[in-house]
Amino acid sequence: MDYKKALYRYTLRLADSSMIMGQRLSELCSHGPYLEEDIATTNLALDFFGQANGFYNYASKQNINGKSADELAFKRDADNFLNYLLVEQENGHFGDTIAKQFLFSSFQKCFFTYLSNSSDSQLAAIAKKSLKEVTYHLRHNKTWMIRLGDGTKESKKRIQKSINDIWCFTGELFEMDEIDNLLFDKRVSVDVKSIKNQWDKIINETIKEAKIIKPKDEKMISGGKNGNHTKNLSVILEEMQYLPRTYPNAKW
Repeated sequence: MDYKKALYRYTLRLADSSMIMGQRLSELCSHGPYLEEDIATTNLALDFFGQANGFYNYASKQNINGKSADELAFKRDADNFLNYLLVEQENGHFGDTIAKQFLFSSFQKCFFTYLSNSSDSQLAAIAKKSLKEVTYHLRHNKTWMIRLGDGTKESKKRIQKSINDIWCFTGELFEMDEIDNLLFDKRVSVDVKSIKNQWDKIINETIKEAKIIKPKDEKMISGGKNGNHTKNLSVILEEMQYLPRTYPNAKW
């Protein structure tokens, strides 16, 4: 794979992961446990959409077919999306949503810290801007993990099950493939294996404070980075892409 194609697909991976996470959280608008948390969740979704927009615009500039950022987001099928499997999982109950956000925001905090030093100035700029947002995301989700884990007997039971159920999708976050390695040699991408220890530190400290048990690294599921997804993604895209596909020439 040549450098230009690798950079394009790498940028799409970042865009797709933020986009799908934002879309999932947007589904919860008006469904929060109380007003302030409902507003907070909606704002988190907007942050993810902002990240996605930056990455899609950059990917659009690299695309040899001249596809716009909107076309990349709304005119691709599920098997052409390259997001992590973690972000496409169902929202479930509030504890499920918090567990997923916590695991992903912990990863993004570590990831964007390193990507902000990328030799690619555009990726570095998006990462620096996003880092301010994900720092808050992590603090917000970490607080809820501790609150639920060290709360009532029922909340502890539920958040433990939530983290257990979604843990199998975390392994993919730290897999390196041809694209990652090629770009890392150019000091463009992040060696995600090298940030695993930092991620583990955040997870371990939080789980200990929440007084729950860290799941074992068994039966990890991956493939999203290469376009192999769970059935959830098609359901997400059906709703997310409805208007652009039904009215392709509509102007706002």
